[in-house]
Amino acid sequence: MRVLSRLRILVPAIAVALSALAVPASARADAAATGVTSASTDVAVSCAAFTYHPDADWYFPSGAAKGLIWLQHGFVRSGANMADLANHYAAAGYVVFVPTLPSADIFGCTLQNIGNNKPFLNNVATLFSGADGSAGALAASYARAAAKAGRTGTSLPTKLLFSGHSAGGEAVEYVAERLRVTSPAAFARLKGLVLLDPVTSVIGKNSADSLAGLSATSLPVRVIASPPYLCNSDASGTTVLRNAYPAAPFLGVELTTGSHVDSEGASSDGAASLACGTSQAKNITALQTLAVGWASDALSGTTTATYYPGGSYYQSLITAGTTETLAGSGS
Repeated sequence: MRVLSRLRILVPAIAVALSALAVPASARADAAATGVTSASTDVAVSCAAFTYHPDADWYFPSGAAKGLIWLQHGFVRSGANMADLANHYAAAGYVVFVPTLPSADIFGCTLQNIGNNKPFLNNVATLFSGADGSAGALAASYARAAAKAGRTGTSLPTKLLFSGHSAGGEAVEYVAERLRVTSPAAFARLKGLVLLDPVTSVIGKNSADSLAGLSATSLPVRVIASPPYLCNSDASGTTVLRNAYPAAPFLGVELTTGSHVDSEGASSDGAASLACGTSQAKNITALQTLAVGWASDALSGTTTATYYPGGSYYQSLITAGTTETLAGSGS
């Protein structure tokens, strides 16, 4: 019965998948205003005995990059749906890598675990492995995109941050833990995770197992969640995170009137609103501000007080009732 109940998440997700995936003009205008440039190419990822070439969107800041952010879309969505947030990350000074990973595949090479996607995610992890990320499929994809965007001669940043929405949140957790176990040099370059209303898979324990390993490290993990409801599988990913860090006094925030697709912002669409609820401007702004602020702090190794409990911006959200603080399950 538990599996059947959680399968209900597939109904709105399939409806979302039927929507158009073009980047809205508003998202493109925001990018132009901040000097962000973007280019689309592909990236080679092994799947079983084959090599897949999923689409990959790259966003480049106006100046020298301060780090690399892998931003992963959710189940049955695409990289185009993350364009708005990608532009905000890039405007803050980061190169952003947004691949469109499969949600259905005969060999199980999928974003969400609908059988056993661990071998595929292990291959995704190899994109980031190595001491400095200067060689391999990720660097090759970056070089092609940089040439298309007029950024030839720039280097792939070595410092990493992973940010994932919905099933993409579980995927970035898994890849982070895989790097911890198999590639300590790459894990040392990973500075944090920013999870966006994460959702656990119907099958397996990828989130719980991954966070069990990550919680024993000092890696910062932050979450921006919406209230429990059908589209986020009753906040399944946030619940697993809170259980993995039971004593943590602060893990992130819940947007009290949030929608599961707030992270898509101006890149979302009518089908997403129909399935999961219309995003409110105040929630999109809060999510983008906190996600960028926390990512910047993780990558720079600093703490900007305004984005945390007691800080002016954070407390303004609490006072307005826009957010509530999320702590560990035992706090």
